[in-house]
Amino acid sequence: MKLCIAAVLLVPCGVVHGDPRYTQSDFGGVGLLQTPTARMAPAGELSVNANRTEPYSRYSFSAQPLDWLEGTFRYTAITNRPYGAESFSGGQSYKDKAVDAKVRLYQESHWLPEVALGLMDLGGTGLFSSEYLVANKRYGDLDFSAGIAWGYLGSRGDFGNPLGAVDDSFNTRPTAEGSGSFSNGYFRGRPAVFGGVAYQTPWAPLSLKLEVEGNDYKHEPRDNHFRQDSPINLGMVYKLADSIDVSAAWERGNTAMFGITLHTNFVSRKAPVKTYDPPPPKLPTMPPTTPMDQVDWAAVSQRLHDNAGYNVQRIAQRGPELLVYGEQQRYFYSAKAVGRASRILDNSVNDQIDWFTLVSERYAMPIEETSVPRKTFREVVDNREPLENLHRQAEVNRPSATPPTVLYTQPPKPLSYGLGLGYKQNVGGPDGLLYQVSADLDAEYRFTRNTWWSGLLSVNLLNNYDGFTYDAPTGLPRVRTDLRRYMTSSDVTLPTFQLNHAQRLDQDLYGMVYGGLLESMYAGVGSEVLYRPMGQRWALGADLNYVRQRGFEQDFSLRDYRTVTGHITGYSELPFNLQGALSVGRYLARDWGATLDLSREFNNGVRIGAWVTRTNVSKEDFGEGSFDKGLYLSVPFDELMSLSTMRRANLVWAPLTRDGGARLNRAYSLHSMTDGRDSDLFYKNIDKITE
Repeated sequence: MKLCIAAVLLVPCGVVHGDPRYTQSDFGGVGLLQTPTARMAPAGELSVNANRTEPYSRYSFSAQPLDWLEGTFRYTAITNRPYGAESFSGGQSYKDKAVDAKVRLYQESHWLPEVALGLMDLGGTGLFSSEYLVANKRYGDLDFSAGIAWGYLGSRGDFGNPLGAVDDSFNTRPTAEGSGSFSNGYFRGRPAVFGGVAYQTPWAPLSLKLEVEGNDYKHEPRDNHFRQDSPINLGMVYKLADSIDVSAAWERGNTAMFGITLHTNFVSRKAPVKTYDPPPPKLPTMPPTTPMDQVDWAAVSQRLHDNAGYNVQRIAQRGPELLVYGEQQRYFYSAKAVGRASRILDNSVNDQIDWFTLVSERYAMPIEETSVPRKTFREVVDNREPLENLHRQAEVNRPSATPPTVLYTQPPKPLSYGLGLGYKQNVGGPDGLLYQVSADLDAEYRFTRNTWWSGLLSVNLLNNYDGFTYDAPTGLPRVRTDLRRYMTSSDVTLPTFQLNHAQRLDQDLYGMVYGGLLESMYAGVGSEVLYRPMGQRWALGADLNYVRQRGFEQDFSLRDYRTVTGHITGYSELPFNLQGALSVGRYLARDWGATLDLSREFNNGVRIGAWVTRTNVSKEDFGEGSFDKGLYLSVPFDELMSLSTMRRANLVWAPLTRDGGARLNRAYSLHSMTDGRDSDLFYKNIDKITE
């Protein structure tokens, strides 16, 4: 993944906001300056924020997966405090990582305000932890907010805790330990009130903000207290472009703030026009009359490859139905691929054929078959029937077990390869952003249609992982924290080099075995099975692996550490268009536990998610962070480029690299290989079938 992708994601094709326009706070997330509001960005909104208020440099990523849920990952540099002893941190300033969440409890009505509940530093170090309840009401161009905060945002402590009437423990807030565990201090201690107003000026690009904050800066983390001349903060936000906001403010009565926000919305933004795609074939004025046994199927197969993106395996007939078996290699939207293929077939076969069926395969494993009625397809493309008719008649089914009559078999092309740039990152510790940019050559050789070798050769171009200085706690094997040695010992590495075999074991059951250099740090053998009923919203899988740690040069050498790791994983569609996965099993450090992954995937394939792993490793053995957690964003390159592609840009924010809760990074997953079994993406984007 290229570093520049972050800018590409956020700057072009930005969403145009109507009035009102909600902007980011200093901490990230929709708000004023130092205070949050109850407002939410539209679903699908993503923003990257950076600002400076002495002595804090804050960098945050905010996402709006649902209309009522906002999540923020924040990275704070306290520039006047060292991370630790100079021998450990090298003079680096203190860094803190945090995850925030805000939930809307009530949407604004004519009489009542919008209300939201928020948690800052959720499961983090606790240095900036805070909880708040806030309400907003809009009057014309003025948007008023008022709330009550506990913890950092309410450290002024205006009055006794009302919750103390329920339990005396709410009256005292425990001191942040910086461990990264989920706190027992939520809504404890003396709270303070805060509030403010945002004003949309008559000049559309300019918004003004005025607030009264609840922090008096007498209890700052790391004994970093400083003077506040006034609790009133005044600021402005200028819309430099549709996707760029710049901000400035005067805070604490004595300190300037400057910031910038890059943002976009993957629901409302439009993907670039695919100017580099081949034009869709025109439909014939009359169906061809060539007998089926005289059709040049090799030429048809080539056109299906060149225009519809299918690597054809075979073409067959089942009564009035023509079937194409193959693997899609170009189009992210299956409806677009099916539409292109249907145009080609309509130009190629006579009127004996009433249905076109595309059987999607992965390594010869039938995944799903999509059937399109020929007559209705022609009528819809020619605008003589509405698209809804095709939506009702098109079918996405489990591949049929009835053997058809094979008309053509495509000779296999066993070798494929590609060259591109690779990008790895690590955010955390005293070293800030660690990264590597590499030139990668990947290759695949298919011995049979479902047995193949795959490998990746990587050449280092840029790398600052020599700054990773973390020493693992002694209670755990160093299964991940030797990261620096793996990333710096050699400029030419072999991250993967493995043999694989996959097979459909039953109508809804898939299996795979593999062995070799499975990832940059581990070699071994393993297997996976997946039960995924067609059209259902759940699946169940299991994997088991015997692995051995690789040499630091990422060649064929091995180290002594070896272990067995594996998980049972349940996948499910959840309410609110969420997807969930729960994995239970054994991790690389021989610890036992579970990983919960929650994500939201929009119709265009953009996925926002988060995970958390808890194992039987103690907080002391795990070290800073206490347990593994992170956020991720996965964006189809199809949303960014003028050329159709199935590749994705994956950005992962894992605050810390630690040994507890570490999983094997397998190159292949049966669940992702069988994504076609979920027919929602086809039907939600069926308008693509005419492109």
